[in-house]
Amino acid sequence: MSKETTLDIAAVDAYLKEYLNGYEGPLEATKFAVGQSNPTFELRTPNRSYVLRRKPPGVLLKSAHAVDREFRVQQALADSNVPVPKMHLLCEDDGVIGSVFYVMEHLKGRIFLEPTLRSESNDVRTGVMDEMNRVLAELHMVDIDAAGLSDYGPMGNYFERQISRWTKQYRASETSAIADMDALISELERSIPADDGQRTLVHGDYRIDNLMFASEGTGCIGVLDWELSTIGHPYADLAAVIMQWQMQPGTEGRGLAGIDRESLGLPSDQAFIAQYCKRRGLPGIQNFGFYLAFNFFRMAAILQGVYKRALDGNASDPKRAQAFGTYVPIFAQCGLAALGKEL
Repeated sequence: MSKETTLDIAAVDAYLKEYLNGYEGPLEATKFAVGQSNPTFELRTPNRSYVLRRKPPGVLLKSAHAVDREFRVQQALADSNVPVPKMHLLCEDDGVIGSVFYVMEHLKGRIFLEPTLRSESNDVRTGVMDEMNRVLAELHMVDIDAAGLSDYGPMGNYFERQISRWTKQYRASETSAIADMDALISELERSIPADDGQRTLVHGDYRIDNLMFASEGTGCIGVLDWELSTIGHPYADLAAVIMQWQMQPGTEGRGLAGIDRESLGLPSDQAFIAQYCKRRGLPGIQNFGFYLAFNFFRMAAILQGVYKRALDGNASDPKRAQAFGTYVPIFAQCGLAALGKEL
């Protein structure tokens, strides 16, 4: 983590004194190094710590960086089987620190930055992956009506609207023509599966480094980073996990490509999908390649947006964001290769 110069600590301190029960300063803030989208800070007082997430400064794409939606969905899940931090307050007044922000519980546990879990034993690896699978199934079994989330996303074919949305976002941040990206968009639009009636809460960026696990054991204590969440189709989340695993291992790709998973106690793609289907009572998933290709496309669009923000001077981590631009054509190529695959 690094000291932050863009957060008005005095303004946050004054706001929390007025609106957060039990809050007592003085306040210190440190920016978390991870996270390219919404700047995230640890807030420390002599008695306890909190986490603050805010919209980034500058001109933003419409509907992007919706921290108010993050707050709402996590608040709605407080009593569910999906572990989330406790939400403390949401500030929608841009005048306080220059953008909308919310404050939540500071969970203390472990975040695994890549799915190889190299420092863990085989038993821990197996347990963590099974817990990741269990929480994903629980997320997709949340009663959205009972949780007050039935209006959290529009009706209609989820993939139609997502492809349309991310194509618009991509075009708005496009810096040069990428032929494979254009081809992928066309192929996805042409091959959208018929709506099968599944309408669930989806996280939108479900992967190992967006989960926090207990300091001991393999229990998940928090699902984090809900910016892309909506009501949609559950296979998008499941395929997001498999997409991540197609990447190269290490701090950049953070995948499992070329890894002997069995020797490490890690599940195969097929085993992870089968266990998920078992938990949800599903017979299996046809045309999985489409869902995988969709995730490659969406990630390419997201990375293009991060790259554009770096060029505009609005990225949370400018140097790293600049490098993300090189990945956009790679993800587009992977998306084209995924179409038609069955797992």
